[in-house]
Amino acid sequence: TEIYTLSLHDALPICGILLLEDGRAFEGSGFGAVGTRVGELVFNTSMTGYQEVLTDPSYTEQVVVMTAAHVGNYGVNKDDPESDDVQVAGFVARRFTTKPSSWRSEQGLGDYLADHGIPAVHRIDTRALVRHLRSAGAMRCAISTEDLSTDALMAKIRAWPGMVGRDLATEVSRTDSIVFAEGKPGAKRISVVDGGIKTNILRLLEMEGVHVTVHPITASAETWMAGADAVFFSNGPGDPAALSSVLEEVKKVVGRVPTLGICLGCQLLGLAVGADTYKLKFGHRGGNHPVRDEATKRIAITSQNHGFAVDRDSLVAAGAVVTHVNLNDHTVSGFKHLGKRVMAVQYHPEASPGPHDSAPLFGEFLAFVDDVTNA
Repeated sequence: TEIYTLSLHDALPICGILLLEDGRAFEGSGFGAVGTRVGELVFNTSMTGYQEVLTDPSYTEQVVVMTAAHVGNYGVNKDDPESDDVQVAGFVARRFTTKPSSWRSEQGLGDYLADHGIPAVHRIDTRALVRHLRSAGAMRCAISTEDLSTDALMAKIRAWPGMVGRDLATEVSRTDSIVFAEGKPGAKRISVVDGGIKTNILRLLEMEGVHVTVHPITASAETWMAGADAVFFSNGPGDPAALSSVLEEVKKVVGRVPTLGICLGCQLLGLAVGADTYKLKFGHRGGNHPVRDEATKRIAITSQNHGFAVDRDSLVAAGAVVTHVNLNDHTVSGFKHLGKRVMAVQYHPEASPGPHDSAPLFGEFLAFVDDVTNA
């Protein structure tokens, strides 16, 4: 096991450890809850929005490393969460702030993590850690603020099943159907399928004036389509290819009513029209991903959070058109299939902390529903 510690300039009692499945260990100071968790180690390049990251269900069973040098500066509050709970398995940064300063702050990050049982580690060399992840790829890890034994932690890592083949979306989805927004008189009726939805997606749909009903991802296609002008598939965690029973229901919807998707929803719709998905080496997570609209050639800076992508060649072979491209690695960031009335994107236009370049996409979604309905 290789142990990485910071210089004596930052010396504090070692009370936290991050152990990677390849044997590299980063020792630092514990923060948040006392405990041990395992998960997939990923990194996020956002400068702000850590509370949204912590509460995004797409991060279920993941330990998130923030590349920003200082995290927690503005505290946390009751307005910014994207779900009802903290979803990450663990949290890592170069330095967490213990004394936040913001008029919106209602609690410090350390107390917030402790209240939700999430262990965190800081005062480690996150530059070295992220460079390693970019080279070796996202990997299993253990984070602990109570057990510094690498042998015991490695046993836990080896026992954890990983992300490939995991249908985590069914675990985080709501279990009942609700009406989120009544909408304006005569408004479109959008049926939202919850695979781990972020709250701001629902807020922005409500701001468009539509009627919004939210259903579990485990419900039937007939439930999703009942009285709906369009079905919207949300973001969520895990491997889209593992959702075999969900995918069968998605296929029943495609072609019958207009369908829209974001993130996991994009991947499910890609599979439903006949494309393939695959796991990215280290994923796209952060608020600075450039995406080009292939029709207008305009470039938007976007927020992204996914570890899987839709395969371009199989998507085109299935009759779809790639509408958006990630300029970092030229992966698919959006597609349409007019014959099957599908529109989907692999980025997050609902990003609360920003960037907001792609916020108009919700209006484009609804215009697409009109276009394919009246065609």
